[in-house]
Amino acid sequence: MIRYLTAGESHGSSLTAILEGIPAGLSVREDDINIDLARRQIGYGRGQRMGIEKDMGKITSGVRWGKTIGAPITLVIQNREWEKWKAEMSISPQYEGKGIRLNRPRPGHADLAGAIKYNQRDIRNILERASARETACRVAVGAVAKCLLKEFGIKVISHVTEIGGIRIGVQNLTPEDVYRRAEVSDLRCIDDNAEREMKVKIDEAKAGGDSLGGIFEIVVTGVPIGLGTYTQW
Repeated sequence: MIRYLTAGESHGSSLTAILEGIPAGLSVREDDINIDLARRQIGYGRGQRMGIEKDMGKITSGVRWGKTIGAPITLVIQNREWEKWKAEMSISPQYEGKGIRLNRPRPGHADLAGAIKYNQRDIRNILERASARETACRVAVGAVAKCLLKEFGIKVISHVTEIGGIRIGVQNLTPEDVYRRAEVSDLRCIDDNAEREMKVKIDEAKAGGDSLGGIFEIVVTGVPIGLGTYTQW
């Protein structure tokens, strides 16, 4: 069974993922991981943090001479922002009580529920982990999984179909055409006209201090029929 575990805080020194169950002999390079980490940080209307971090994944175990060895694979991603947050995120107790606690939970986040569940008076202990920054680990783990899927001719394609109520009008494209169009789009949108309207919506939302919802589609090709089962989830 393949499984993974992630650790690390948004403004801590680094993020770590441990991936278990990858068979020995699979070709995996750090470049495979870094390509997808770079893709995670692009996109029109991206957040400020995306422009600060330049994520580079480092493999520290489970791979030797470019091949997996069957042992757990450890992936580490450094946080550049750590330099500015050494006091707030220090593991040493010397900074405790220095007036850098947070006690106001953000609406719509895990802050309040997490603080109650884990009996924490400092909201930072919750929000640092309940952060989208953690998804960098998931991207790194997914990049290794893609290396395995590639061995079986399985390819994963994604593209945006709607943002802020603006939907694409292009239909009946082959997966290859969808991939080609999405790769050259700032929004991974395969419809040029819709993309222009989406960007206008994004600019308006950004100017108003708001955000937009959207829909994306994932297409997976090469998967054999009958993989998995409907009898259990």
